[in-house]
Amino acid sequence: MSPAQTQQSVEEVNADACPVIQSLEQIGSQWRLAVLHDLLEGERRFNELKRSTGANARTLSRVLDDLGENGFVDRRIEEDAPIATYYSLTEKGQSLEPVFEEIDCWASSWLEQGDDVTAN
Repeated sequence: MSPAQTQQSVEEVNADACPVIQSLEQIGSQWRLAVLHDLLEGERRFNELKRSTGANARTLSRVLDDLGENGFVDRRIEEDAPIATYYSLTEKGQSLEPVFEEIDCWASSWLEQGDDVTAN
């Protein structure tokens, strides 16, 4: 089998997984998930997000930029002294709330049982 045929076969076999993989590429890092989850509670300032997520300033800045570029987060700047930057979820970001609820439900069922859980 040629490399092109092998690649095509892999893509065909994984066709159903492609949307999941693409979604995880946009939201799937530890820091992106932490920020998105935190913003479900409402608008936050940069330093509030830094404290609540535990991310350093450089990482948080990069994550917020990425989430903004992908349409999950809006940035609002208040120019009154002192200047403040606020972040909130867009409609696209808010649409992830049921996803977080399902993950929480799954985690409650499976992660609390410990590492000895095996599927039969």
